[in-house]
Amino acid sequence: MAKSQKGMFEVACPCCQAALKIDPVTQAVISHQAKERPRTFEDLDAAACRQKGEAERREQAFQKSVAEHKSHHDVLNKKFDELLKQAKANPDAPRPLRDIDLD
Repeated sequence: MAKSQKGMFEVACPCCQAALKIDPVTQAVISHQAKERPRTFEDLDAAACRQKGEAERREQAFQKSVAEHKSHHDVLNKKFDELLKQAKANPDAPRPLRDIDLD
């Protein structure tokens, strides 16, 4: 068994940077040691502050979405009115091609 320990080699995983010990005879991973990740937060207070900030960001994004949804109907009406005005101003213009017309 001592001979097989000398034949093993270490490789770094290209995806997760973990240290893998591989036996060339059996071509199997014998040992896996995950790379240590740095701590995201130093203490619980910093994590709580970030969580409060995330809640405010989500609320702002939601309010923006609600405002866009409320004005969406008005935007569509204005676009329709403008296109209708263009169609009435130039009734002899050819109709625009649609995807279905190309089949």
